[in-house]
Amino acid sequence: MKANWNYPTSIRAGAGRICELADCCKQLGMKHPLLITDPGLARLPMVEEAIAGCRREGLEAGLFSEIKPNPSGTNVAAGVAVFNDGGHDGVIAFGGGSGLDAAKAVALVARQSLSVFDFEDVGDNWSRADSDAIAPIVAVPTTAGTGSEVGRASVIVDESAHVKKIIFHPKMLPAIVILDPELTTGLPRSLTAATGMDALSHNLEALCSPLFHPLAEGIGMEGTRLVQQYLPRAVADGSDIEARMQMLVASSMGATAFQRGLGAMHALSHPLGALYDAHHGTLNAIVMPYVLRANADVIKPVAERLTRYVGLDKTGLDALIDWVLALRAEIGIPATLADIGIDTARAHEVATMAVADPTAATNPINFSVDQYAAIFDNAVNGNL
Repeated sequence: MKANWNYPTSIRAGAGRICELADCCKQLGMKHPLLITDPGLARLPMVEEAIAGCRREGLEAGLFSEIKPNPSGTNVAAGVAVFNDGGHDGVIAFGGGSGLDAAKAVALVARQSLSVFDFEDVGDNWSRADSDAIAPIVAVPTTAGTGSEVGRASVIVDESAHVKKIIFHPKMLPAIVILDPELTTGLPRSLTAATGMDALSHNLEALCSPLFHPLAEGIGMEGTRLVQQYLPRAVADGSDIEARMQMLVASSMGATAFQRGLGAMHALSHPLGALYDAHHGTLNAIVMPYVLRANADVIKPVAERLTRYVGLDKTGLDALIDWVLALRAEIGIPATLADIGIDTARAHEVATMAVADPTAATNPINFSVDQYAAIFDNAVNGNL
């Protein structure tokens, strides 16, 4: 199963295609790429082999891996220093969501006079950037979840404000993506489950958005079906190459679909990730059914269409929520926020941050602080 696609960017999909990494870099004019990844991956043979493969082809590839699970402005600044001190001319974004997001942010700001948060996705801040100075990016995801490899934004923690901020520029979209399922086979069961649920959250929230974008709606439908069919297989057998490939596709589809918008799942998971440093995909997975229930008055027609499309025995919102609950249980996702050590002590703070989060704007219901606090409370205590 190998294919080349040109939507939403140039994608090389198929097992073993990491061998084409050097060719991708050369195609973009790179001679001194900087591979940016997280510390865990940096210790694995796949990263060593990727760098060695580039060097065999005459590329002077470097490595930067000082990235937290929720990447921060400090991480980005450190990456920028390595990029510039090493005379690098492009970025290989390698890894899960943290590595990809940090790498894209480094590529954006390395040769700018402004800092990363000057490009927060507010108004037309992106236009402040010198577009010609943005470094070219090749993206290589090693998890199937965020879909950041086909996104035009990064989520970066502003440590001074304890807030996750969305950094945006159209040229942050990687020019070439390699989807190689062999790179994901070593992912632990728990991370396969959590990142897969993150992909589901993107597809679901895109479907529930009130914006008019039929292309994204169609992609979200099929992305959800792929998660339904292949996530349990990928979790049960990490070496199932077909399941791993299809989940990489579902992940990229989710990030493409959410051009239509996200919603309250992400509006809650962003502040929770910033405040508690919890895994983003796990947070989305836990709050998912509680948000679906809170949106019930508006999303019933969407749920009816979706459950028919994916072929559930029953249709409608209750059937959708029951399927989410069953999927979570099957793949080992915790049922409540309390199960991962989060209580309601900061409920008002979380809810206030959720209202202000950019993803709240495309939730199908414009929730108030009190409503977000109630959803958060339900997710802590398991009240559906």
